[in-house]
Amino acid sequence: MSSCRRLAACALVFLSYALFAASQSQTLPSSWPQDYPNKPAGPYGPAWQKYFQVTAKLPNVTFPIARSFAGNIPVNRAGHPNNTLFFVGFEKSQGSLTVPLAPANNAPWGIWLNGGPGSSSLAGLLFENGPISIKGDYSAGPNPYSWNKLADYFWIDQPVGVGFATADTTGYVVDEDQVGKDFMGFLSNLVKVFPSLATRPLHLTGESYAGQYIPYILKAYFDMPNPPVKIAKIAMGNGAYTSEQVFELLPALSVLETYPQIIGYDTQVYNYFKEQTHLCGFDVNLTYPQNGVIPDIPMQFPTERDFGFFMKERRMMSKSFLKELRRRSDAMSPAVAAAMMKRENVDAREEKRQMYKRDLSGRANGTIDPWYGCFLLDMFIDYALNFTFPWSLTDQPGFSFNVYNIPDALNPKVAQDASVWLNDPRTRAALHAPTVKDWEMNFDFTFGENGSNDPSPPAINIFNALAANATAKNIGIVMYSGNDDSLIPHRGTELAIQNTTFGGIQGFTRKPATPWYNDASKLAGVVHQERGWTYVLFLNSGHLVPLDAPLSAFTFLREFVLGSNKTGLVTKIMNQVVVLGGEVASLTGIIPGPDPIYYGNGATQSSFVFPKATRTAWNAFLAKQTAPPKKFLKS
Repeated sequence: MSSCRRLAACALVFLSYALFAASQSQTLPSSWPQDYPNKPAGPYGPAWQKYFQVTAKLPNVTFPIARSFAGNIPVNRAGHPNNTLFFVGFEKSQGSLTVPLAPANNAPWGIWLNGGPGSSSLAGLLFENGPISIKGDYSAGPNPYSWNKLADYFWIDQPVGVGFATADTTGYVVDEDQVGKDFMGFLSNLVKVFPSLATRPLHLTGESYAGQYIPYILKAYFDMPNPPVKIAKIAMGNGAYTSEQVFELLPALSVLETYPQIIGYDTQVYNYFKEQTHLCGFDVNLTYPQNGVIPDIPMQFPTERDFGFFMKERRMMSKSFLKELRRRSDAMSPAVAAAMMKRENVDAREEKRQMYKRDLSGRANGTIDPWYGCFLLDMFIDYALNFTFPWSLTDQPGFSFNVYNIPDALNPKVAQDASVWLNDPRTRAALHAPTVKDWEMNFDFTFGENGSNDPSPPAINIFNALAANATAKNIGIVMYSGNDDSLIPHRGTELAIQNTTFGGIQGFTRKPATPWYNDASKLAGVVHQERGWTYVLFLNSGHLVPLDAPLSAFTFLREFVLGSNKTGLVTKIMNQVVVLGGEVASLTGIIPGPDPIYYGNGATQSSFVFPKATRTAWNAFLAKQTAPPKKFLKS
């Protein structure tokens, strides 16, 4: 499989690596922890608890929160004393983190990691699943679904240099093996400060590129004869487990089947994408259990435009997506949105769309699109931005397609910017954060001179070995996805599972089809469990599940990560194979998203739904397209 994790990064390496490396070797940032008053002089131990405890009032936090601890702790890398990770930990209950070591203490604890690579986990703390929620106006409010309500929880900035983590200019990680070793070094010091954590069951959780980090951290854990902690379960959401063409591009057709609004329910356009999916080798057949190993798929690049320019454009587009998460662009006038709905604008869009379709029909059948190659995600984004309302509001500054949450077409969205709060001197001092650097949501030099280009093989390459060790040591594996994510859709997660052997069988033996419900008794999604592996699909959620579906995420954490809820478990009762909780045929495979697409300015929202006749005709069309061949139908 390809070892170049980001396709845009691959292009930069191909075109200008020597220049990039030469320049960056002179400019890599150097940072170090800040020493605050009353820092203990001796080695790490419980005496450091008082130093790390957050006692000063946090800006804008006028509501009660659990006791917390924060600061930098070294990773124990020889020759790099300033290489540290940064943590913020919140107790479940008063004193639960500072109790003495007691092997009989089985209270779970958890760690949360954001991805990137280079994304700070403090963004997860403040926008997703922590007790403090930073609002669009930079005020702070309580999060009723904070994960520390269920267990002592830590949010950790890593690898070194990311967020408030620190690194010297020659200390950045070179690969994922070093990420794992650094993390174990950090944990070995953390458990000296909080001794009870050494024997309590650890639940290591994260999302997105944490699907690359966590497997390599687990690999480092298995490589140690005496690891510093006791991992009980890992849980990864919308994970980047495979090569990018598999987790991002291969699922494009399944995204269009989930949200046909992207192409305006157009059957001709769908058929074109279906043909391209086949030509690119993306129409992989998942069987239960899987019949043979699914090989990696080579990337097909465009042939009718300059490769380097295309990748540069794509890289710029990706950065604009990231910027949408942390600082939103200028507001769109509601009058503009109303104008776009006028008849003449609708007619203009339809004329452009018909011209595009005529262009498709004029292309040679059976050939990969020369303009896009196999970048089908880019192809359907361009289609939506040009031809499909409300995404076609592209004349507005900063408007783009939200790959993280398809039905969210707001422009701009409510701001998600933690930098003002985290870089406030009062916050820094309270959290014992470094003063030599400013906090940023995304760090550009995660792998030093390689920037964001991870040279390590995709995590899927080590899944079989991890699965064997996890089974032997009774460590649970949980993988979950949001149904509304188009960047790392659930199809890629399902492929990763079916391509892994665990418990002596490759993949699941039955298709996931069991409903599960959140604490409000609402359908939350699909769950399936076999041989120590759990897969959960979240409905009405995109890439950032705890943000999009906080109640469902809270229920999920309690029941399927910290707990052992058996809903969806394949088992035997009286020699009959059964699935606890039953199976619902309509929940297998593609589950259509809701009809409305939301647009407007921040909190001022409108929704657009295509006519019922259009949706009905589409449903009839898709039912024929996705029906199994007659020879496989039972009489």
